[in-house]
Amino acid sequence: MPIIHPVVLSGGRGTRLWPMSRALHPKQLLGLVGERTMLQETVARVGGAPFAAPLVVCNEEHRFTVAEQLRRQQVVPEALVLEPAGRNTAPAAAVAALLLIMPSDHVIGRPEAFRQAIDAAAAAAAAGALVTFGIRPTRPETGYGYIRAGAARAEPGVHRIERFVEKPDAATAERYLAEGGYYWNAGLFLFRADRYLAELERLEPEIVAACREAIASAGQDLDFLRLGGQAFAACPSRSIDYAVMEHAQDAAVVPVDMAWSDVGAWDALWDIGDKDAAGNRLLGDVISQNATNCYVRSESGLVAVVGVADLVVVTTDDAVLVAHKDRAQDVKQVVDRLEALDRSEHRVHATVHRPWGSFRGIAHGERYQVKVITVHPGARLSLQMHHHRAEHWIVVHGTARVTRGDETLLLHENQSTYIPLGMVHRLENPGKLPLLLIEVQSGAYLGEDDIVRLDDTYGRQ
Repeated sequence: MPIIHPVVLSGGRGTRLWPMSRALHPKQLLGLVGERTMLQETVARVGGAPFAAPLVVCNEEHRFTVAEQLRRQQVVPEALVLEPAGRNTAPAAAVAALLLIMPSDHVIGRPEAFRQAIDAAAAAAAAGALVTFGIRPTRPETGYGYIRAGAARAEPGVHRIERFVEKPDAATAERYLAEGGYYWNAGLFLFRADRYLAELERLEPEIVAACREAIASAGQDLDFLRLGGQAFAACPSRSIDYAVMEHAQDAAVVPVDMAWSDVGAWDALWDIGDKDAAGNRLLGDVISQNATNCYVRSESGLVAVVGVADLVVVTTDDAVLVAHKDRAQDVKQVVDRLEALDRSEHRVHATVHRPWGSFRGIAHGERYQVKVITVHPGARLSLQMHHHRAEHWIVVHGTARVTRGDETLLLHENQSTYIPLGMVHRLENPGKLPLLLIEVQSGAYLGEDDIVRLDDTYGRQ
């Protein structure tokens, strides 16, 4: 079998999974199904022969989080490619070009069946076919597009594609299930780079031209390949399906039953998860009393549900979602309203991730706020100063090296220091364990944009 170069697409926002999924920390970077994040599960799925190291395409704002999650898995990617703007999957695939295309926000419950499907698809792809994977439907689903399989190809388990079908209404989905031969469109692809680029050039030449210019004007930024922003922004936004597969001259599908879900909304997580005797999926500090068929997840504090049915209840540090399970797709409309209202809850979590670690706001008021700061072992914040605030740091766990003007301090558990307004300072973790400290800020303005960076390990301005 030829070597397969996995391309992992990690650019979505997961708006229907708010309040857990947010623009700066979306669903593929969360452990929604297990301890590992969905990105980590995706990368693990394509480890070992016949796969090469993965090429990961991600949003520029997620780059350090993606890199850290790969590092924790001891995965060294072929490259980490940064999209300056979201332009859907067809341009991302064109940039990647040697590939098995895999979204990083899917769940595959039967990875052995996935591997077998790849084996079947590889022979057809080597022969020049553009191959996608069709999921055997288990219900009349209206939230997915469908693929109608046609005649069998010479390669075992591979069919020509008769047609692609848009998301159907309930009656049409029932008919597809009864007739057979229809499969859910999983958005997973396997093809030779030259074949994909040839078809894309024929069908959408402006995408290829824009991507070539974006690569020609790309630059290396630490461990990342940063695509040319102006060229990529000019690229049309198209999915692989619309741009290529629906019009390709040699499109094929491999039907597969691999317990797949795109985890598009909260009802999907209820559907694939383990449930109690009353049909509830309960996660975190939750008490259920006479509740049935609910998905309840607490990330902050006790949640009690009493005498309700078919609900989704999700709590985080700064938001609570209550929705009927049948209306889970409508959560995206809440995110749209938050964005229109210029609120921050659709974009950032109470815990904000940075390349050096994270911080979480735990209290705030007029002229003060309190944060819990975690710094990874060996990491350090930028050398910086603030025009409008002073800071008090109290070490809770670990060791902190503090640059404070002209002096350097080494602080241990229960020790503290004070950073006056306007003083140049830096926080580092010289130890092998995470550093945890409490930061108390006080001053006339406490926004994150009151940071003057004088030196930064991560190249931020």
